[in-house]
Formats: sequence, C-alpha cells, structure tokens
Amino acid sequence: MSSPNLSWVLAAEDPQRLAGFYAALLECPKEQGFSGSHWIVDLAGGCRLEIYRPSRQRPFPQQGRALAPCLRLAPSQAPLKHLQQQLPAWIALGATLIEPARLEAFGAEVWLADPEGNPVLVVQPFAHATF
Repeated sequence: MSSPNLSWVLAAEDPQRLAGFYAALLECPKEQGFSGSHWIVDLAGGCRLEIYRPSRQRPFPQQGRALAPCLRLAPSQAPLKHLQQQLPAWIALGATLIEPARLEAFGAEVWLADPEGNPVLVVQPFAHATF
C-alpha cells in the first residue's frame, strides 16, 4: 500500500473561482479534481491546496474553520469500510470524531478533530477515481 498524501483543503462557495485566485496569486498550476466542485492548486514542494464545495450532506464550515489539513489515503475498492476500520486506531491516537465516515461520489471521507480540537479531513477515493 502506498503512503498517504497530505494536502490542505479549503471549503468554498465557488471552488473554480477561488482556485483561479490562488493559482494566480501563488503562480502555480490548477486543475479540476474529482468534479467541477473540486479544484487542485499544485504548490511548490509537492504540496497541494484542494478547494471544494462541501457536500450538501453536511453543513458548510464556519468562516475561520474552512481550512484544514486533508489526509488522502490510497484508493480502495471499499473506501467507506476501510475508513470505518481505521477509526478506532485514530481515536486511540487522540482524535475525536466530528462527523461519521460517509460515502461520497468520489469515495469516502471522515472529519476528525486532532487532540487539540483542530479539524482534519481524511479522504479515501474509489480505486477507479482519477484526477
């Protein structure tokens, strides 16, 4: 299994526009991610800023809490099952569950809080997801 990737995720009302802003501001390339509501700005050193419109299945993050680290796990045939299996280990490390793991169009995601209460998004795409 490959190592997970770490990026930053930013909730936005208009992800394409905000990606264009950050790409121009930081002089970095941008590309469409999982969908038209998910854009990626490639930053120096292999880091990424992932800008997305949150799923209608969850509330929009409050201003000031819309930026969080995003841990992207290797693609899986059963991403929801895998995230649910990993939760006890993450909780044992000090994480708390903000929102239950759920299936989305691209795979699965779960929102955790680190031991100091900061939000962390863990994403696992379907094995066939491309971007």
